[in-house]
Formats: sequence, C-alpha cells, structure tokens
Amino acid sequence: MTTLSADTDPRIEKIQIEMFRQVSPARKMSMVAQMNYTVRTFMMAGLKQRNPEATPETLRRMFAALLLGDELARKVCDYHA
Repeated sequence: MTTLSADTDPRIEKIQIEMFRQVSPARKMSMVAQMNYTVRTFMMAGLKQRNPEATPETLRRMFAALLLGDELARKVCDYHA
C-alpha cells in the first residue's frame, strides 16, 4: 500500500484521512488559515535572521517578493508607498 507521505505509516495515514473526512468545511478552512499564518511567520523570521540590519519596510518588501515575485511585489509596494 502506498502512502501520500513517505514518512507516515500507511495505517496511521488511513486514520488521518478518515479524521479529515469527518472535519467540517469551516474547520478545514480554519486549519488552512492557521497553517498559512504559521508559514508566513516562519518566512518573516527567516528574512529577519538572514537580514538583521533590514528595516521593517525592507523586510515587508522582501516578504512581498517571496510571495508575489519581484515584479508584482514592486508594483504592489510602490502603489502602497
């Protein structure tokens, strides 16, 4: 039996899938929102760690570039400046 995750036992993965099937759509959306928040928090922490002298504005621009790509980030950041 193959699994979706290489580091998860197939029996455990089956239980996880069954549990997710029982979760309401609203709860699933909440879980996704929390995961997005966590990932963005880690991204910003990584930027701060790699660029300790950067200003908050520079960090926001760098963050936008990671999410949107350089060209779109520049347009968005210039629009809001």
